[in-house]
Amino acid sequence: MNIWLADTGPLVAYMVRSDEHNVWAVERAQHAPTVVLTCEAVITEAAYLLERDGCPTDALFDLFDAGFLRCEFDFHREYRQVHELMRRYRGQPMSYADACLVRMAELHPQASVWTLDRHFQVYRRPQRQTISLVAPW
Repeated sequence: MNIWLADTGPLVAYMVRSDEHNVWAVERAQHAPTVVLTCEAVITEAAYLLERDGCPTDALFDLFDAGFLRCEFDFHREYRQVHELMRRYRGQPMSYADACLVRMAELHPQASVWTLDRHFQVYRRPQRQTISLVAPW
């Protein structure tokens, strides 16, 4: 099963026509797999960025209503691993949302992270395995 893990950047770019990555994000979304997962940290970041830029958050919630996006991460169950990732990548620094997505990539080994964040080129799964990315570069 092909799974994407959505990061904040592409979600915001998808919804904001003036974003420099909007065309790319919309095109990629048209070819997205059936399952696009994310976490609450990404939703928090996206809602903040949309509101900061004067954009309504309705489109973000519409992605859930349409079944395009699902939030399936249990922080309570995974917080120790998230904390360890943030310690390991402290020099990056790794954001909380990034740590949650890397942990989701560990839990879904076949998943690709849909991102604009180049830090994901550095992050690794166990045994130094790279994370598959859907990115514009």
